[in-house]
Amino acid sequence: MERRLSGGRGTMPRMALRPQRADPGGTDLPGVPGVLRMDRRTKQLTKRLRPGEIAVIDHEDIDRVSGEALVQCQPAAVVNAARSITGRYPNQGPEAIVEAGIPLLDAAGPELFERLAEGRPAQLDGARLISGEVVIPGELLTAESVRTAMEEARAGLAVQLESFAENTMRYMIEERALLFDGVGVPDVRTDFEGRHALVVVRGYHYKDDLAALQHYIREYKPVLIGVDGGADALVEAGHRPDLIVGDMDSVSDATLSCGAEVVVHAYRDGRAPGVERVEALGVDHVAFPATGTSEDIAMLLADDRGATLIVAVGTHATLEEFLDKGRAGMSSTFLTRLRVGSKLIDAKGVSRLYRARISVGSILLLALVGVLALLVAMWATPTGQALLQIVGAWWDDLWAATVGALS
Repeated sequence: MERRLSGGRGTMPRMALRPQRADPGGTDLPGVPGVLRMDRRTKQLTKRLRPGEIAVIDHEDIDRVSGEALVQCQPAAVVNAARSITGRYPNQGPEAIVEAGIPLLDAAGPELFERLAEGRPAQLDGARLISGEVVIPGELLTAESVRTAMEEARAGLAVQLESFAENTMRYMIEERALLFDGVGVPDVRTDFEGRHALVVVRGYHYKDDLAALQHYIREYKPVLIGVDGGADALVEAGHRPDLIVGDMDSVSDATLSCGAEVVVHAYRDGRAPGVERVEALGVDHVAFPATGTSEDIAMLLADDRGATLIVAVGTHATLEEFLDKGRAGMSSTFLTRLRVGSKLIDAKGVSRLYRARISVGSILLLALVGVLALLVAMWATPTGQALLQIVGAWWDDLWAATVGALS
């Protein structure tokens, strides 16, 4: 059973706001103005959030991936109905937002979604969000207040680790047939036997990792597996995924229809919310019922079907990253990594090992050796000797003309 620490916290100090900017309607507003863009699910909001807008979310314990996704959208401010740091564990999302210089109004209350309207102009004025006659108070987080909250969360990490261990044991009991015997892994058309598999999750530093793996992908031609939005990441990097795995809530219609094989992550009771969307697009698919996360079943599928190496992009590697995700299901990812074992390697390790290390001096030396070998081969034949004599005469004429022009 998952335990939680109290999320109560006193009012946090205010932070300096950005310089005043002009309202799109033509009136200068105090503080930080912008149009409201609202969604309770941060992952959905970032798909349509535009620079300069005010993001309104309801996200308890913002994780690092969500925080970085918001930062990439360049909003004027972020307003969170829930507490961005409850103290259950040291989540890294608020730190990413505040470090980027984006004001974060915290704990504004769930009623703000009923009181505010999508697309309406608003402004962040101190620790208040104002839209027309509606005034929403909150707590404006600063770098100092976030740092203090993170230190308090780390102090209570033992309770979260206990919960993580309990969830791990429960998952191992529930999914022992899948983990140890591969029971329930669906048949797929994609051939993994004797090949590498590249599993891409739209997570930690996935863009940098994909860019570093370009040469590796061209040479080894691994099976490309996109986990939900990771399939879009592959397409954006210029690749077509071979498989798309997940519950289909964050992958685009265009990518789903690109011709990749689709594996829909289903619950153990047979429910699969993503099936309806896939069928509406007319895309063939198979279901994979499992308790864990979508990245887990992608790795288990690659392992069961004979992949010799599984390279993970954007997945969770450290204990802090496991806890940062903030849900019980991350214990399944921990066990999956143990199950896959030595086959699994993080993308950063591959890019460091695979990176070419040919110096400029080595290239010049190789070119010089090639030229010398060509000259020797030409001198060994009458035709080559005649050609070299012509080149020598041409060079003498060019040298004489150059000296004459300079004298």
